Amino acid sequence: MAAFISDGREGLGRNATEAGSEAGAVMADRPGLMSYYSAMSEALGPMHWWPARTPFEVIVGAILTQSAAWSNVERAIANLRAARMLTPAAIARVPATRLAAIVRPSGYFRQKARKLKAFVRFLQDEYGGSLKRMFSTPTGELREKLLSVHGIGPETADSILLYAGNHPVFVVDAYTHRILSRHGLATGKSGYEEVRALFEDSLPSDARLFNEFHALIVNTGKNWCRKREPRCTECPLSSLLPPESSLLRLPVAAGKQNRGANLTT
Repeated sequence: MAAFISDGREGLGRNATEAGSEAGAVMADRPGLMSYYSAMSEALGPMHWWPARTPFEVIVGAILTQSAAWSNVERAIANLRAARMLTPAAIARVPATRLAAIVRPSGYFRQKARKLKAFVRFLQDEYGGSLKRMFSTPTGELREKLLSVHGIGPETADSILLYAGNHPVFVVDAYTHRILSRHGLATGKSGYEEVRALFEDSLPSDARLFNEFHALIVNTGKNWCRKREPRCTECPLSSLLPPESSLLRLPVAAGKQNRGANLTT
């Protein structure tokens, strides 16, 4: 991934900087985003994300992972695989009650069964059931269509676009918001679209880069930038914290952290 690393301080994003002093504005005096990418990549090495065998499995995982731990999603996907239901046609055919029972480990299983059904109906109605045709649609147009599907919000839509379709969109999650806020790159009121614009306006439009960057953020959030008891002094991003940050004075936690922890754990 070294080819993605650039020197200097990148612009922090047209949409965000135009906000100025408004709520959610990016702090323009902070290091560029590629400094964060470089620090995380050097510490963690290459990531392997999204863990799935097919694009449709990625889509299923993106829907099932809503409000669920990935370990539970893996159990639900294993159930679907055992039942030979990891195809759009199979999801369309199976009764909703049966589908809900199969994906039960992911939680909110009745709602998620309806969401899976809604997606495969959309795929059939709009693209004749063809993922290839769907992903041939221009990114902006397809994103709007996905957002119109029951149960698909911005994070799920962007996960589908990036990880299943290789479209250059940045996925924003709770880890992203937390890291940006703690590092003075955004405020706690920054919205999803504002943060997405920050990344997409600041970085080369490259799906591989967005994929790797988000995976690094997730791993860093799981290992160090935790919601409670953050391990800031051990974090690969500690040198990029604002000098006045109280997080730099947190005590070092006992024990050693596995820097290469798998994202799916």
